Amino acid sequence: MTLLYLSEAKRGEVFARSFAQHLPDLPFHVGTAPDPAAVEYMVAWTPPKDLDQWPNLRLIFSVGAGIDQFDMDALPDHVGIVRMLEPGIARQMQEMAVMAALALHRDLPAYLEQGRQGVWQARANRPAAQRRIGVMGLGQLGQAVLAALQPFGFPLAGWSRSAKQIDGVECFTDLPGFLARSDILICLLPLTPETRDILNDDLFSALPEGAGLVHLGRGAQLNMPALHHALDNRLASAFLDVTDPEPLPPDHWLWRDPRVIVTPHVASQTDAQEGAAHVIAGIRAHRAGQDVPGSVDRSKGY
Repeated sequence: MTLLYLSEAKRGEVFARSFAQHLPDLPFHVGTAPDPAAVEYMVAWTPPKDLDQWPNLRLIFSVGAGIDQFDMDALPDHVGIVRMLEPGIARQMQEMAVMAALALHRDLPAYLEQGRQGVWQARANRPAAQRRIGVMGLGQLGQAVLAALQPFGFPLAGWSRSAKQIDGVECFTDLPGFLARSDILICLLPLTPETRDILNDDLFSALPEGAGLVHLGRGAQLNMPALHHALDNRLASAFLDVTDPEPLPPDHWLWRDPRVIVTPHVASQTDAQEGAAHVIAGIRAHRAGQDVPGSVDRSKGY
């Protein structure tokens, strides 16, 4: 059996060194494999469309936390998908989510616009205990973000389609009830057919007047015209790390709207060393007949 690596070259060099040290019995190939029939494992961002050339492929490891770039219908049923779980991804997402939530809580978009205009004007501070934060998506990243927010004293809630119990967090499966108590909404949902375009007119109209949006999920979950309308009629501000399209065109209205802060999809970036360790651990688990950490339930899309 061998592993075929099909991603960024510099990261591949780190992976190759880690495999040579920790899994030396597994041949590691970059770009091509001498014997395609020997390929059992693959590391890629987007795998090739025609996987028939690797008849014994069993697992594809994504180099990122998301797997929405995969065409699930094109993948053979016997091929498992594993998303990246290296711990740095969650730590970075905690940093970004806390920064974004505090930016909206403390009116940073308004102060940045005042700075551009040379206006010195204080706004009334609102205690954290009076600002309710809701997190959409209660997987690894959602729970990590909620844990990072707890010390600030915000009333916290989370929403997922399956019931969860998290200490210090009011958990919902009822979306309207969850939205009605979310003064700052943080989206960390995976992209699935059910979550595509979920941030739409109906959702925004269910939020409290003057709410803020922090979007750290996937760009295709956000309906741009709906956001524009909501900012004019209901939302106070938004912090977006993901957009559709990406990159965001230079003339897009989001760049010019003073109520919006945009960052270029930088919330989390995979550390190559930690990523290699995650893949090695997954292969060891697979060889031992154990559950592979990060395995994707293809019926759910995450």
